[in-house]
Amino acid sequence: MKAIVQDRYGPAGVLRQAEVERPEPGAGEIVVRVRAAGLDPSVWHLMTGLPYLMRLMGFGLRRPKDRVRGWDAAGTVAAVGAGVTRFAPGDDVFGVGSGGTFAEYCRGAAEMFAAKPADVDFDAAAAVPTSAITALRALVDAGGLRAGGHVLVLGAGGGVGTFAVQLAKAREAEVTGVCGTDKTELVRSLGADHVVDYTERDVTAGTARYDLVLDTAGNRPLASLRRVLAPRGTIVLVGGEGGGRWVGDLRRSLGGSVRSLFSARKVKAPYVRPRPGDVEEVRALLESGAISPVVGRRYALADAAEAIRDWEKGHTRGKTVLVV
Repeated sequence: MKAIVQDRYGPAGVLRQAEVERPEPGAGEIVVRVRAAGLDPSVWHLMTGLPYLMRLMGFGLRRPKDRVRGWDAAGTVAAVGAGVTRFAPGDDVFGVGSGGTFAEYCRGAAEMFAAKPADVDFDAAAAVPTSAITALRALVDAGGLRAGGHVLVLGAGGGVGTFAVQLAKAREAEVTGVCGTDKTELVRSLGADHVVDYTERDVTAGTARYDLVLDTAGNRPLASLRRVLAPRGTIVLVGGEGGGRWVGDLRRSLGGSVRSLFSARKVKAPYVRPRPGDVEEVRALLESGAISPVVGRRYALADAAEAIRDWEKGHTRGKTVLVV
């Protein structure tokens, strides 16, 4: 099968299309004929090998442990492993694969996939799993989102941000979304009560105070975010591809977490790894209409490197998807 592989860490140029062995399902696994695959920030980290701390976490010290990139996938079940009863060949599914999804086929634990809603196309379904799960866990588990709370979403027009705005509104919060000029109408259409164009106004210089600040952009000092935080509010840091080459944005996260031990204002930086049941939870949100995926750009599988280069510029609306 065709797949996007890399044999060393580096910029987008290390990615190439190659012929590799089609995966076979193990016990409890399925193999999916991929129709679309989503691009999320972890793809960039695993491609570049940055920060270096990531390599020590088991992803490969000198080169990537898994050659094929990608986590999100939507497609049709091609084969099932022993013990799998939830799915059968021919079922349309979406979820989180293992061993790479930028390929014609991927495999993954059956419990990390869910049935694709009939009214959601493959491209849109591939945009959901990691980004929607990250937004949900960040808002609810880390941020303690509550009805009537005031929520500030930085990077509201991106992959995680677009889901965060919708999820916060679904839980009856008052939402302020911060984004660039080209995304203001999008964020407003997602239900944000207030939209701030960061090129025109610095939201952290205002008088409004927020119970929950979700920072998906990672480019503002914590001191600035604390200025707009309510007395018992919480800052949740998600993503952020800046920082040093060794620990990346971890220094900001750790510094904020330690300081929050002595304050009613909390700083949290959750490491969100999809768990069994998470994809089913976001599927229910999809079917209820609480969330709707925003697919910004579509690229052919062979153009994965170009897709990442464009993503690196930071102006992608919603989620970038590879159409297989």
